[in-house]
Amino acid sequence: MDGVKRGDENAELRRSFEKDVLPVIGAKPVRAVEEGDIRAVLRAVVGRGTYRMASRIYADMVQLFAWAEERKPWRALMVEGNPTKLVELAKLLPHGCDPNAERDRVLAADELRELRVRLEDMEATYAAAAAGTKYSVDRPLKKETQLALWICLGTLCRIGELLMARWEHVNLTTGEWFVPAENTKTNVDWKVYLSSFALRQFKALHALTGDTAFCFPARAATGTAPVQHVCTKSVSKQIGDRQTQFKKRAGPLKNRKHDNSLVLSGGKAGEWTPHDLRRTGATMMQQLGVSLDLIDRCQNHVLAGGRVRRAYLHHDYAVETREAWAILGSRIDALLSSSNVIPFASKLA
Repeated sequence: MDGVKRGDENAELRRSFEKDVLPVIGAKPVRAVEEGDIRAVLRAVVGRGTYRMASRIYADMVQLFAWAEERKPWRALMVEGNPTKLVELAKLLPHGCDPNAERDRVLAADELRELRVRLEDMEATYAAAAAGTKYSVDRPLKKETQLALWICLGTLCRIGELLMARWEHVNLTTGEWFVPAENTKTNVDWKVYLSSFALRQFKALHALTGDTAFCFPARAATGTAPVQHVCTKSVSKQIGDRQTQFKKRAGPLKNRKHDNSLVLSGGKAGEWTPHDLRRTGATMMQQLGVSLDLIDRCQNHVLAGGRVRRAYLHHDYAVETREAWAILGSRIDALLSSSNVIPFASKLA
C-alpha cells in the first residue's frame, strides 16, 4: 500500500481488499490475473446489492493495476496487459443503476417519532421481561447507539466524527464539543455548540461512558488493553442489521442481528442510515429559515471561496451557528414530544 495514502491510513482500502478482492485473486500471480477474475470480484459485490461498494472496488483495482503498469517488476509481469481495461463496470450493474448517485433520504417527522417509539418500546419490552426469560426477548439497540443517532440529528455531525470523540473535547458545562482536524473529513478543527437537546444526549452518554477517555469506547480484548473508540462503522452496521429487507444476504451474519425492527414507514421510503439523520437535521434547519451558508458551517462543509477570501475573512460565526443549532434542537424537542406538530418558521437575522 505504499502507493496510496488516504485520510484513514488506508484502513477502508485494506478492509475492502481483504474481504472482496484477495479471496478471489490474492493467490494468483500477477501475470495470471485475467479480465474474468476482475469480473468475478465485482459480480460478487454487485450480487450483494452493494453497488456503490462495487464502484469503489473497481476504481481501486483500476488504480492498482495502473500503478503496476508504470513500475518494475510488475510491468514486466503483466504480459497480457492490464486486465481492468477490459472490464466495464456498467455492464455488470442492473440496468439504469448509477452506483455513485448521492443519497437523498430525509426522514419525515412521522418517521422520527416512529423511531423514538420503536427505541422506547424495545427498551420497555426488554426491561419488563423477567430475568429468567430475557433471552427470549430481543435485546434493544445499545443505549450508546441510540444516543449517537439523536446526536447526529441534533448536531449535523458525521457519524465517524462522533464515534471518535473524546470526553476531553466535550464541555458539558458550556455546551461545546470540539472536533479536532484529524477527526474531520475536511481536515479542519470544528466547534459544535450544543443545543439543549444535543446536550441532554451527551449528558446521558456521559453517565454511561464518562469514566473512559472516549465517548464511545470499544470493549477491550483484555483487561490490560488500552481503551479505544468503537469502529466508526459500528453504528451503521447496527442500524443496517435491523433493516434486512433491504439487504441481499443469504442469512444472518455471525454475531449480528438479522431483523426489520428499525424499518420505518413500512419500508415505503426505503432504508435509512445514520448519515441520513445528518441530512435530515440540515433540511430541518433549511425549513426553519437558516441560511445555506450557516447550514454549511454547522455541517463543517468545505466553504466556497478562493484562497484570498479565506485568508482575509476570519469571523467564526459562533453566535450565528449557536443560534442555528439551538433552534434546530428546539424543533426536534417539539417534534418528538408531539404526535401532531404544526411546522413553524424562525429565520435568523
